[in-house]
Amino acid sequence: MTGGTFTVSNYGSFGVDGGSAVINHPEAAILGVGRITDRPWVVDGEIAVRKVMQLSIAFDHRICDGGEAAGFLRFVADCVEDSTTLLASL
Repeated sequence: MTGGTFTVSNYGSFGVDGGSAVINHPEAAILGVGRITDRPWVVDGEIAVRKVMQLSIAFDHRICDGGEAAGFLRFVADCVEDSTTLLASL
C-alpha cells in the first residue's frame, strides 16, 4: 500500500470508538471510522437509544483547506445517516 493519496482506516473493527489518524507522505488525507455502538441520543427533544459511530479526518493543509475537509466529512456523515444522499449526488 504505497503511493496512495487517500486512506480509510476502520479502527472500529478492533472495537475502538475513535482515534487520531496520522497521514504519511504522499497521502492527502485519511478518514477514520470508529465502531458502531448504542448511545443515548436526543431525538425530537427526547432521549432515545441510537446507533452512533465516530468519524474523523486528518489531512494535509498544504493540499486541502479545512473547510473542504470538513465539508467532505459532513458529506460522508450524511451518506451514512441516509444513503439516498449519495444517490442524489450522482
